[in-house]
Amino acid sequence: MPSPSALPRCAWCGSDPLYQHYHDHEWGVPERDSRALWETLMLEGFQAGLSWITVLRKRAAFRAAFDGFDPRRVAGYGEAKVAALLADPGIVRSRAKIEATIAGARIYCAMQDAGEDFADFCWAFTGGQVLQGDGVHFAAATPLSERIARELKRRGFKFVGPTIVYAWMQAIGMVNDHAAHCFRYRPLGGG
Repeated sequence: MPSPSALPRCAWCGSDPLYQHYHDHEWGVPERDSRALWETLMLEGFQAGLSWITVLRKRAAFRAAFDGFDPRRVAGYGEAKVAALLADPGIVRSRAKIEATIAGARIYCAMQDAGEDFADFCWAFTGGQVLQGDGVHFAAATPLSERIARELKRRGFKFVGPTIVYAWMQAIGMVNDHAAHCFRYRPLGGG
């Protein structure tokens, strides 16, 4: 067995140990937990205009600042909490993204209160199945990510354009977009 640093991986994770760990243990693994799906969608929104490694390096600080991404708690945030978040150097301090996360928590809670499970909502777009990439061609967005983005926007979510949504789909394992040579491709259903 090769050492962990010598494993064949997707090129995007490079040699950064944090990025490699994320790639090896999280990225592309099907996530079915509603809260975790929502957290990942919110973090993908914070990534807009930045690199994912920037958000990944700040993820622990984000989790602390946003009360573990507990949607009920985040939905209750008011202006004092927004001001505290804007002053927190550990996170991406964008008022628009912070307010979008609070609004996203309120939408999540409204869905839950109406009996609509967020995980069921998300996975319904693929019939509960993981979509398999071919391991060679990689898109920034797809017709499905465009459709999901439209539905999220219709519900009031922000920072959910087709490219962000596709990156989220990859991250949560809705699509297996590991490269064919990557040691994670086959275990996650590829080839």
